[in-house]
Amino acid sequence: MSLRRFFIEEFVEVIEWREEDRDTILWKFPDRDANIKYGASLTVRESQTAVFLNEGEFADVFEPGRYELLTENMPLLTSLKNWKSGFKSPFLCDVYFASTKTFTDLKWGTVNPIILRDPEFKQVRVKAHGTYFIKIKDPQVFFSNYSGTKGVVKIQEVEASLRDIISPKFAEALAEAEVSVLDMVKSYTELGDQVAPILQADLDPFGLELVKFQVSSVSLPKDVEEFYDKMTNMNMVDDMNRFQQFQTAQAMEKAAENPSGGGSEGIGMGMGFGMANMMMNQQNAPVTPKSAPATPADNSGKAITREEIMSTLNQLGELKTAGILTDEEFDAKKKELLARL
Repeated sequence: MSLRRFFIEEFVEVIEWREEDRDTILWKFPDRDANIKYGASLTVRESQTAVFLNEGEFADVFEPGRYELLTENMPLLTSLKNWKSGFKSPFLCDVYFASTKTFTDLKWGTVNPIILRDPEFKQVRVKAHGTYFIKIKDPQVFFSNYSGTKGVVKIQEVEASLRDIISPKFAEALAEAEVSVLDMVKSYTELGDQVAPILQADLDPFGLELVKFQVSSVSLPKDVEEFYDKMTNMNMVDDMNRFQQFQTAQAMEKAAENPSGGGSEGIGMGMGFGMANMMMNQQNAPVTPKSAPATPADNSGKAITREEIMSTLNQLGELKTAGILTDEEFDAKKKELLARL
């Protein structure tokens, strides 16, 4: 092998990252264990940062620009390698390029419903999803705490990792921000702005900046949404009497549509909610003494049977599960109903 061929194959003279793949967030320069020529050219493009490592230890960091690799502009590497004055020999060094551009439209979402305590709806289960923008703000921290010595890191890998962080932290952020369910659906932009600073604290250890956090939708599970829709559409969040009337009317409509079957069950359900309303408004009503064998009755004077009382208890259980009744309210009504048996 000629001396000229040796220098061409063994010494690296140009170091750069053309960033042909827009999804790469970190890339190692493929030196193939070759020596970097003293005075080699280093090009760092806009939205890039070059990090030099000497045997796993951080050396010099280069921002966008073009450099000639001399001891004058590599003070840390010069110190780590104990280069003497006048050093001009080739050297070994790992070079990593980090993309500092903003990566947009990354997805997040809650896998399981988040349980929130709401001033109007008590406990409510919600799901949410949206998008976020991030970028590397500290390449050395990102390298140390996330990527390590990987040759290539794709943004999709980072997105998958952050999904497991953002989803549970979103629930904590909502609780900390004290956002009500009604406020959540009023302005998604405002909600995202409130939550973003709280989530940023969990991205700092990875050297990442949360540039933007967007909430695209907030939804209730189907069973809770049915109660929510009925109550909000009729503006009767705190009016159980009107809610009972609405339920009864719906049951009667179903019975009229299907007279051959199922109607009586719907009416029974409406009566069950009527009992719930009766109990909500009669916490201090006296219990009928055992010596007076009176049977509980509805508003029409018709006796309420044991089966109807048990059905009402089941309906109250559903209201508690949906978060409409608190545990204390449910226990109080349960005690009152059982006293009527």
